Amino acid sequence: MQHVLGAVEVCLLDEGFVDQCAWRAVPDATRDTDRGHGRREIRSCKILTISTGIDFPHAAQAIQIRRRRRRLDQPKRFTTETVYAITDLRVHQATPAQLAAWIRGHWSIENKIHWVRDVTYDEDRSQIRTGTGPEVMAALRNAAIGALRLGGATNIAAANRHHARDSTRPLALLGIT
Repeated sequence: MQHVLGAVEVCLLDEGFVDQCAWRAVPDATRDTDRGHGRREIRSCKILTISTGIDFPHAAQAIQIRRRRRRLDQPKRFTTETVYAITDLRVHQATPAQLAAWIRGHWSIENKIHWVRDVTYDEDRSQIRTGTGPEVMAALRNAAIGALRLGGATNIAAANRHHARDSTRPLALLGIT
């Protein structure tokens, strides 16, 4: 994944560049469908070779990923999300399917840790805001999540409740008994 320079929920590219590209005229380079978690998702990926007009050194390709989702219990309601990424890989160095898989893998990892921190640990409502406090708390939450996952937990909230019931359980998890 080191070759993907950026993949974010907001457009990394200069707005004028995105408009100039005329993404509608670009055919889908790859398209796949996934079904799970009570929804169906269709992902399409368009790729443009770029040479100028972007403020990222060595950027070679711009990528548009469009995700169209619908809940299985609401077949007529879709939500569409479009994200952009750039890479320093040239056309001959990676296929569109490889680029899409790398970006999807990046978001899978990001979502796995951030969703747990946001939902299970309610990180967004933390009132620790000064000095290195926020970074320290994020590191402690990440350490706790990592220890629980290494211990075999798949549901972090349930694992937290399990370990909170008996003060010896967290110590045993860490090998301190």
